[in-house]
Amino acid sequence: MGVFALGIELDGEGFHPEAWRRAAHAPDRLLTGDTLRTRVATAENAGFTLVTFADSILPPESVAGRVDAVTRASFVAATTSTIGLVPTVATSYAEPFHTSSQIATLDYAARGRAGWIAEPIDDPRAAATWGRTQVPADELAKEQDDAIEVARRLWDSWDDDAVIRDYPNGRFLDRNRLHYIDFRGESYSVKGPAIVPRPPQGQPVVFGAAGDVDVRLVAADSVAAAIESAEQARPGLAFAEIDVTLDTPGASAVERLGAAPSNSPARLAFSGSAAALVDLLTHLSAHLDGVRLHPAVIDEDLPVLAREVLPALLRTGIAHRPVPGSTLRANLGLARPANRYAASN
Repeated sequence: MGVFALGIELDGEGFHPEAWRRAAHAPDRLLTGDTLRTRVATAENAGFTLVTFADSILPPESVAGRVDAVTRASFVAATTSTIGLVPTVATSYAEPFHTSSQIATLDYAARGRAGWIAEPIDDPRAAATWGRTQVPADELAKEQDDAIEVARRLWDSWDDDAVIRDYPNGRFLDRNRLHYIDFRGESYSVKGPAIVPRPPQGQPVVFGAAGDVDVRLVAADSVAAAIESAEQARPGLAFAEIDVTLDTPGASAVERLGAAPSNSPARLAFSGSAAALVDLLTHLSAHLDGVRLHPAVIDEDLPVLAREVLPALLRTGIAHRPVPGSTLRANLGLARPANRYAASN
C-alpha cells in the first residue's frame, strides 16, 4: 500500500441524533462561520488529509438550516493551507455544468486542494424541490455516470495554457485552446466549453460509493467486508467509512452516548478508546488507502482525535501530514492527469 489518508466529515454536529444538544454552541443550534473555521483548523493542525462536508437539498430534521457544502468549503479555503476540502454535490437533478464550475472554482480558491463527493438522491421530495420529475431508482446510477463524465470533460475543455495574459496586445485567451465537449446523454446534452479555466489539479478528485470515481467510499459493516470491498475497487483508491464514538477524559464512549447508533447500518461502527482506534486504523492501513471518520459528536470526538489518535498514527508512520504547497491529488498519491483534448491542437 502507498499513502494512507485520513479524512473526517464535519457537517452539522456529528452523526449521533442528540449531537446538537452536546455541541459547544448549544442550545442555539446555529453553526456559525467561526465554529466551522475552528473545526477545520483543528483537523488541519492535527494532520488530517482532507475534510468532507455532507449536503442535501433536504437537510436533516435536526438542522435548522445550513449553507450548501461548496460554499462552506470555499469559506474555509482561504484560511487553510494543506487540508483537502471535499464537499458533497448531488448528481441527481443538479446541472452538471454548474457542478463542474463550482468544483473548479473551489479548486482555484483552495489552490489545488478540492475534491467532490458525487452522490445520487433517491427521494421524491428532492425531485419536487428541484421542480423535476423523479428519476427512477434504476436510472440513478446512469445519471451519476453522466454527471461525472460531463464534469471531467468540462474540466479538460480548456488546455492548461489557454489563458495567455498577453497584456501589451490585449489578448488574454487563446480560443484555439478551448474545446467543445459534445456530450449527449439520455436526458440532456452539453456542448461546452466550460466557463472556468482548467482547475489547478487538472481534474479535482472525485469521491463516491459507485461509478467512475478516483476514490471509492466503502460502506461495510465489518472489517472483513470493508477489506473485500476495497479489493473489488482496485485499481482505484478505496476509503473505509467509519462512525466513531471515543472515550473522553470525562467519560467512556458508552457513558457519553450509550450504545451510540451508527448513522448508517452499513458503516463500520467504532466505540472505545483512542488507542483501540489507532489499532483498528493501523490494521486497515495494510488493506485500504484511507478512511473517512464520522464523529458521533464533533466537538467532543474531534479533540480526542487531534490529541491522541492522529499523533500516534503520524509517529508510527502509518499516516503523514499533507505536504505544504501540494495538491489533494498529490497527497493521495494520484498523478495530475493529461488533458484529453490537448492532443487535438
